[in-house]
Amino acid sequence: MTAHPATPGRHVAFDWGGVFTIGTFDGRSTARMSERYERDVADVRRHYFALVHHLEVGEWTLERFWDEMNARLSLQVPFEDFRTLYLASVAHNEPMYALLSRLPRTVRVGLLSNNYPVVSDELRRDPAFARFDTLVFSNELGHKKPAPEAFAALASGLAVPTETVAFVDDVHENIEAARRAGFHGLLYHHERHDSFEDELSAWLGVDVRLAIA
Repeated sequence: MTAHPATPGRHVAFDWGGVFTIGTFDGRSTARMSERYERDVADVRRHYFALVHHLEVGEWTLERFWDEMNARLSLQVPFEDFRTLYLASVAHNEPMYALLSRLPRTVRVGLLSNNYPVVSDELRRDPAFARFDTLVFSNELGHKKPAPEAFAALASGLAVPTETVAFVDDVHENIEAARRAGFHGLLYHHERHDSFEDELSAWLGVDVRLAIA
């Protein structure tokens, strides 16, 4: 294993979808809606992405969102059926969850996610997410990445200088926005997880493959 000299006072923050999940939550959930409700996937995604902004910034409840989707897709599917399908659309990226559990306690850890009502509630209840020092969800904040307000909220929650924090995201636009806000940016893809662990180890100055004491 590569030895990394200790780097005092360095920290990390993550996106959720595409980082703690395999692929995007939106892509997986719309594919499952198409299959379950027998609607063309292109139509499902066209309507979904036309409306999902209202969820991301907290303007709508998930139930209101589904009322609109029901109407647009000519469906009469009860909300609870959709809610169950929606929440079950998460495909966990297990290597990232394992990495989270190994991060030293001296490292402050944040999450900044463009997220949705109900989904963010489920994440807050996830015992693994107790490791985070701050959780910033766009639907609760009213601003989504790549807006400067989103990164300002993350910086406030972490309460450390932004130049000491690496921000991890699967979207290049968000990495660029993080850098403009003063963070160090690390672009992520689950198929290159091993090389990401090398990058994060070099940033933190600790081997993130080793279990914490």
